[in-house]
Amino acid sequence: MTRDTITVLENEKPLTYDIDALTLYHGYGFPGGVAHGFRVMQRAFALLSSDNPPERRSISVRTAFRGPGARDAFEMVTRSTSEERYVIDDALAEPERGETLMRYVFHVSCGDETVRLHIRDGIVRDDFIALGRKPDRTAQEEERLVDLKRDMAERLFALPAHQIYEQY
Repeated sequence: MTRDTITVLENEKPLTYDIDALTLYHGYGFPGGVAHGFRVMQRAFALLSSDNPPERRSISVRTAFRGPGARDAFEMVTRSTSEERYVIDDALAEPERGETLMRYVFHVSCGDETVRLHIRDGIVRDDFIALGRKPDRTAQEEERLVDLKRDMAERLFALPAHQIYEQY
């Protein structure tokens, strides 16, 4: 089995990352968010630079997604957060898609080219979003949320990136 990876270039030299590296950078708080960042990069990079990996410092991200796992995944691979090329933009949200899907929007640019991606229906569970947004969760609800975060990551890695995020 081939290991899922992301490759970018730094000064024309390849840097290759797998999900384990991104998880070590982020920690274990938001595994689903790390998986989303990983899958978005795979999908976007394939569309932006199908022949060669993109230069990491030429990549910019605009998103309505606020998750720290995705932010950290993008930071490790592209350094876009520390170099101010990662922007959370609430105007990108798609409320017409409903509470569950509306923030899973990513505009990824490499140089002058931009791809616009949003998550496909059926990937994110309504109960996950509802519980994640619930204030004052009980200990039992916190445990359930941990399980749902892990479930999200597992489901994302059961599918190829093009079946998770579509260009629009």
